[in-house]
Amino acid sequence: MQIAFGKVGSTAKPVEVSSKGVTLHGTLQKSGHHQVVLDARLTGSLDLHCDRCGNAYNYQMDTELKLKLSDLLSEDKDDLDIIEFLDGTIDLLYILESEITSVQSTYHYCRSCDGNDETLEIEF
Repeated sequence: MQIAFGKVGSTAKPVEVSSKGVTLHGTLQKSGHHQVVLDARLTGSLDLHCDRCGNAYNYQMDTELKLKLSDLLSEDKDDLDIIEFLDGTIDLLYILESEITSVQSTYHYCRSCDGNDETLEIEF
């Protein structure tokens, strides 16, 4: 789902997009001449693999997401929650898929491995 920066006003506009079993639903609202705030929630489930035992499991996602979106280069090096869309179009599917990739690329443990300090040795 793509939305032009010019179409986002000072009144919150509801948005929703889904991909890979996860849904982003929230609002877009203009917060400055070249800035829009995305206030959303990510819900759904992802299939992940435990980084300890290798077993696949279902991860339930329910996360708040608040980002600043800009159509200009950001001069603020301290704020890492800014995404720049220099072509003037907000791509919500890109944001959702980036968040999914971020979750998939971190370490995850299944329920049986979470908090387990026992040495794990698997023979193949």
